[in-house]
Parts: sequence; C-alpha cells; structure tokens
Amino acid sequence: MSIASVASAAAELGASFGGELLKPADEGYDEARKVHNGLVDKRPALIARCRSAADVVDAVTLATKLGLEVAVRGGGHNVAGRATIDGGIMIDLSPMKGVRVDAIGKTVWAQGGVTWGELNRETQLHGLAVTGGVVSTTGIAGLTLGGGLGWLMGKYGLALDNLRAVELVTADGKVLRASKQERPDLFWAVRGGGGNFGIATSLEYDLHKVGPVITGGPIVHPIERSRDVLEFFRTSTRSLADEHMLFASLTHAPDGSGREVAALVTSHCGEVAEAEREMQPLKQFGTPILDAVGPMTYCELNRMLDANYPKGAFNYWKSNFLVELSDGAIATMIECFARCPTPMGQLLLEHIHGAAARVDAGDTAFVHRQEGYNFLILAQWTQASDSSRCISWARATYEKMRPFFASGRYVNYLDDDETGDPVAAAYGRNYRRLQQIKAKYDPTNFFRMNQNIRPLA
Repeated sequence: MSIASVASAAAELGASFGGELLKPADEGYDEARKVHNGLVDKRPALIARCRSAADVVDAVTLATKLGLEVAVRGGGHNVAGRATIDGGIMIDLSPMKGVRVDAIGKTVWAQGGVTWGELNRETQLHGLAVTGGVVSTTGIAGLTLGGGLGWLMGKYGLALDNLRAVELVTADGKVLRASKQERPDLFWAVRGGGGNFGIATSLEYDLHKVGPVITGGPIVHPIERSRDVLEFFRTSTRSLADEHMLFASLTHAPDGSGREVAALVTSHCGEVAEAEREMQPLKQFGTPILDAVGPMTYCELNRMLDANYPKGAFNYWKSNFLVELSDGAIATMIECFARCPTPMGQLLLEHIHGAAARVDAGDTAFVHRQEGYNFLILAQWTQASDSSRCISWARATYEKMRPFFASGRYVNYLDDDETGDPVAAAYGRNYRRLQQIKAKYDPTNFFRMNQNIRPLA
C-alpha cells in the first residue's frame, strides 16, 4: 500500500473523523507511535487517534478498505509491543477518557483509553474501587480483557471478574454490547480472551467499598537474607486473609544505588486496625533495611510502583505460573538473580488466592483459578547497548526455572518471541471454545496483532 493511497484515504475520512489522523510526516506522529516499552520501535502507516466509538468504526472500515493490518492501543503497556504495528493502522484509543461513576449503584463506566490511575481518581471520590493493575499508568482495557491481577484480587477477584459489560467494535464495523444477558458467549470470551474479538471502546465494572485509606507498602531486606525472605513469603501466603495481598521480589534498592535487595510488597484493603494486626508478622520478621508499610490512600497504593516502570525504558519479560514455590525454585531464583546484568531488573512472585481462586476455570476464558504463584522475569534497562545481555539473562533464567513451571501462563505477560503455541497452552481447556467464538465474531482473524487465538476452521 503506497503512502499516497493511505494519505488519500485518510484525507477522505478526515472530514467526518472526530479524532486525529496522523501520517508519518505529520507533527506529533513520532510521539504518538511510541508505546511504554522503548524496545518497541514500529512505524504505522497511519495512526487513528479516536475520540468515540464512531471514530473506531471508521478506522476499522478504513483498514478494511486499504487491506491494512491493525493494532489497537489503549494504555500502550503491553510489553511485547502489540499495541503498534509496522506499515498498518494503529487504532489509538488513548484520547477516549470518559469516566462515569454511579455511586448509588456502585458501578463505573469508562472508555477504552482510560488508565487505572484515571479510573481510580474518579471512583475514589466516592470511596469505591475495582481490582486494577499494580501500576497506575496501565490501561484498563488491555489489563482487564487479559485477566487483571491487582491489589484487590484476593477480596474481589480479577479485574475481569468485576466486568459487567463491554462495548466492542467488531471486524465488520458493528458496535456490539456483551454482558451476561447480551451475547453471553462473547462476554465469556472477552473475559480473558484479550483483544481477539473486537475493540473495547467502553467497559462497565462493579465497584466495591475500598478506602480511601488502606494499608500497604514495601518491606526491604538485605539480599543476603533472600532465602529467608522467600521462605517466609511462602509460609505467609498459605494463610492470608482475602483482604491481604503479598508479593515478593528479588530486585534493586529504590534509591538508585543499584544495591540488590529482597523485598516484600503488601496491601490490605480491610479496616486499618485489622490490617495492622495482620501486618505484624511481616513487620516483625528480620531486620529490614526499609519498612514503609502503613496507612495510605488506595490511589497512592496504585501509584506506588510507577517509578519502577518508567515509560521509554527497554523491557523484556518472561513469565509462567509455578507448581509450587519449592526449595529448589527458591534456590534457582537466588542463583539466577545474582547474574542480573541491569540495576532495573527483578524476579517477581505474584501470589494469587482468595476470590480470584474461587471461580471455576470454565466460568470465564481466564483458566488459571488455582491458588499459587505467577513468576515474572522482568529485565529492564535504559541503554540500547545493554539489550543483548539483558535479554539473554531473562531467557537463561527462564530456562533454569522451567523445571518448576506449571502448564499455565498469564497471557498479558507473553512476550513476542515464543516458540510453539504459547497462547493455546495459556488457555488450556478453554482454548477450543475460544477458537469457536473467534470463528463466529472474527472469522478472518482481522484482530491478530494480539495474543492471538486462531479461529476454528
């Protein structure tokens, strides 16, 4: 497709398009094409910055007319870079920022370009919240449709468990609403099936009474105590209340010194007095370098880790669920982290329990409902010259940890250089049903710049 053809079609559409159509030579194009991961450097033929569902429909129609592939950007946080594309059309939802809270009915409606920080800011005006990501700049749509691990999942389930309805623009340019009452097959599929079935222009969630003050923060120990910290973490996670979340990490000190540390990061969404009692074992364990656990607002909790994930840094992640956090897994983590080549790298354990683990594996497309741990290798760096060794470290660590892996993987963390069919493996027993629904709503696989589910022939 020639540049002139794209420009001509864009000019024809521009008269009615409510957003902005950016071509490579246009001012603002280079900034608009960037996503969170600096390792991703793609150049779309056109960026359609949408302001409404009608704009999204027009962008889909234009892509079909021109025979171009599309990528869909919400928050732009997907580490594998699936929010952008070389030579195709980036359908950018980031200008779509509408949020409407029903404080009486305890629901919230939001457009597909909203981030968790923006959603929380509105819902917390009413002391309400829904499970969102642990980084506030993450988009609500991508995180929710792929699962939605977050600080409230022990008490209220994953983000997708709180989804009431979603409005989608489909591959044929239709606007559909999916809920338990309307197109229940599609609603089942989008709760875990990602962007395979359409573009989520708006989402509606249940809200819960949370905050504004909760309890949370990090507790940081010397790296020499890594084994003790991870064993304590393992023991602690066997008996956590639903309100209590606990993650563990082998990481680097937040002061910029590059010092290796072992950290526990925790939150409790219950009453402050109750949270203080349940936090005591964590605060009394060992002699930490830093104990910053205490009362904070829910919005502060959601922003707490933002600085650790700066926009534009190079990122390469690999992850898998663990069968258990065995002594062997702990020893291997410590051994591998000792070789981490970047002061921004970490090995993270996200514990899943409570409400998130009490949903049947077949109730939504998200199949991983057993209590346990998601293991994430997070290589992050700032100099392009370090890319090879940082990526090599992540891959080598993944191979070393492979003997401890369960069969499942979290699709939101899938990287872009997988072998085999990791998407099928990630969905397990739900994959064939997803393929059938994909064939119904997107038989040509128009939406394939994602963790792709191939339509059943």
